[in-house]
Amino acid sequence: MNRFLTARRIGGLFFGLFALLMVGLFAVQRFYVDPEDKCIDSGRWWYAEGRECVQPIYLPDITKRPAGVSRAEASAEQNRELVAIEDRLKLERDARAAAILRDRKAYEASLPKT
Repeated sequence: MNRFLTARRIGGLFFGLFALLMVGLFAVQRFYVDPEDKCIDSGRWWYAEGRECVQPIYLPDITKRPAGVSRAEASAEQNRELVAIEDRLKLERDARAAAILRDRKAYEASLPKT
């Protein structure tokens, strides 16, 4: 009697299935798991939804404030700078108004009396 599934063929099928599963396992590890691990090991962020490795942006680069300075401290410093600028502009405006008034009086004094 000739059987299709002999012990030798079943062993070969199991070995082939095992080899195929191992290749699949290594492929999943290589192309699905390793990129995330490499990304995290390099210090970047893994974006799982898009399967992307993205570079984190350093917050002081965006906000232009020194590292270690809180938002409140940076805001207070900017407010002090703005107040100083406003005070300087007020002094310039007052000086300009005084110069205009002085020039106007000098011009009126130079006009002949009628």
